[in-house]
Amino acid sequence: MAAQGPNASEYIVHHLTHLKSATQTALVDWSIFHLDTLFWSATLGILTILILAKAASKATSGVPGRFQAAVEILVEMVESQSKSIVHGDRSFIAPLALTVFVWIFFMNAMDLLPLDVVPNVWAMIYGAAGHDSHHAYMRVVPTADLNATLGMSLGVLILCLYYSVKIKGFGGWMHELFTAPFGAHPVLWPINFAMQLIEFVAKTVSHGMRLFGNMYAGELIFMLIALMGAAWAGTAGSGLLWIGGVIAGAIWAIFHILIITLQAFIFMMLTLVYIGQAHESH
Repeated sequence: MAAQGPNASEYIVHHLTHLKSATQTALVDWSIFHLDTLFWSATLGILTILILAKAASKATSGVPGRFQAAVEILVEMVESQSKSIVHGDRSFIAPLALTVFVWIFFMNAMDLLPLDVVPNVWAMIYGAAGHDSHHAYMRVVPTADLNATLGMSLGVLILCLYYSVKIKGFGGWMHELFTAPFGAHPVLWPINFAMQLIEFVAKTVSHGMRLFGNMYAGELIFMLIALMGAAWAGTAGSGLLWIGGVIAGAIWAIFHILIITLQAFIFMMLTLVYIGQAHESH
């Protein structure tokens, strides 16, 4: 008798489960980390740096090739946006925005890979190592993990605090915390401070949640399309999931290219806006 494949809920739960390790040491409890998110985000971050470094090393003043022309268009776009938003030294901010855009685009683009390819390869490797391949979890879209997106938005918050102190001085920043937005009267200090804290938290959470929500929804739609493909193929076996859903998956993937690009652009723009606000005084 043929082995019974997973049902719809089991399939989705499996694909939404992160790779973790039960290893615990005196210093680190690895069970709390999403190892797949860490691996793919770090790998794609290194790839981003390598591509941008190659573009910088290959840049010439002559007629550019297609690769250099594409990078130049991207650089000019980011520079024009940063120039209109951040008033001051942009020698670090503009390259940061470019890196953020490319990095997030690559992480988002992992959603375009066939849903079961990388997890199945990982399952074969995991099973070959003597483990239960049915419990080999691997999520390849780092931005569909709230921990990753909130981590990036927290990094933006730290940069905003850094530039607030750098531009205004520590005393000026503390003065702004207690006197904006309602005024410098001592009675208003607690209210102003509470409002500033709420603003920091709201911007950071919404910054990360917006990217996570869109990418998580896109990943889930790919899973549902795969399940429809299994129904069309007349079986619930995971080996045939990609066959029935190839048409619907291709249509959604084409539309999803716009989403992954737009979400990378929005995250980059909000990064510039928040850092630009740190340069301004109330």
